[in-house]
Amino acid sequence: MPPRLNDVAAAAGTRADEIEALRRLPPDLVDALVDTGAFKLWVAEKYGGVQGHVNDLLDAVELASYHDGSTGWCVMIGGTTGLTSGALPPEHGHTVFADASAVTGGFGMPSGTAVAVDGGLRVTGRWAWGSGIAHCTAIGGGVRIVDDQGKPAPLADGTAAPFVFFDLVDVEILDTWYASGLKGTGSTDYEVVDAFVPDGRWVNLVSREPVVDHPLYRFSFFGALAVGVASVTVGLARRAVDELIGLGDKMPSGSTRRLSERPAVQADVAEADAAVRASRAFMREAVDECWAGAEEGRVTDEQVRLLRLAANHAVERCTGAVDLCYGAAGGTAVYASSPLQRVFRDVHVATQHGMVAPRVMEPLGRMLFGLDTDTRQL
Repeated sequence: MPPRLNDVAAAAGTRADEIEALRRLPPDLVDALVDTGAFKLWVAEKYGGVQGHVNDLLDAVELASYHDGSTGWCVMIGGTTGLTSGALPPEHGHTVFADASAVTGGFGMPSGTAVAVDGGLRVTGRWAWGSGIAHCTAIGGGVRIVDDQGKPAPLADGTAAPFVFFDLVDVEILDTWYASGLKGTGSTDYEVVDAFVPDGRWVNLVSREPVVDHPLYRFSFFGALAVGVASVTVGLARRAVDELIGLGDKMPSGSTRRLSERPAVQADVAEADAAVRASRAFMREAVDECWAGAEEGRVTDEQVRLLRLAANHAVERCTGAVDLCYGAAGGTAVYASSPLQRVFRDVHVATQHGMVAPRVMEPLGRMLFGLDTDTRQL
């Protein structure tokens, strides 16, 4: 855990209204986060990163999200994108990550198209969900490699849908992020038109081959992203429980007992607390098992299945915990002055991330039944 992150995250919590109004993180807050090293936790040591355990970033994301969901989300996006540092060719790894203030982001789904040209690719496309790109020093996007007629045309090494890093000057950031929650993440659309990407400045997320020999870069990329998203919801749910406890002396309208003395509320807060603790424990257990596989040189399909199952379970259970706390708090929770209403909005936006969508459970169930399952996207 970066030693200064708690103070920076707590300060972000006091500026939650400002962050929402700005619809992105304030530049001075970004600078403070950069100084903590939070964005470098999964970046390779050779580029000035920590190259630590997966849990290092999950701890940071959970802590930041507890204080402010948007801040936690941006820490998650910048941190998880750092995982690509272990797979980029060294010359491009230095370009993208070596600067001390480097922060990376982008949307991995292949929403753009790329045509092979002399020395690299020519890319055109538009991507949604560009969380934190306004403060990124390098922005990427998933592309499909096609020919002049738009038909699939993989490269000679089989690369068909890489995540490519653009020159910042080629990226146009659009103003589309008007959302119900996670308002301060700046998760806006962005686009490039005929942008040149030099040969090799990309990563194959599905069949990622690490060039840095470390368990972190043998870990499941999509699984790491999924538990990163889930850690945001864990932090938010922990905050919701604490906010409800803080309302214990409230005397609900028409009641002769304080909120803390009502049996239904007591049951709700206990259930919410259990949900957060259990989902976090399952997720950390799955992370540790997957890490053990990465240390041994190969992560198994079963380890990845448990990792994705734990992430989806955590999001579902933590969202349920927030809902319990929000409902139990009564009318107080609907006011803008209540952190509970922000937590409620934030967690329900986090549930929409593709890595923790309900459909993920289908292949996980197929695997339990022993049916043939394409695990490349897990």
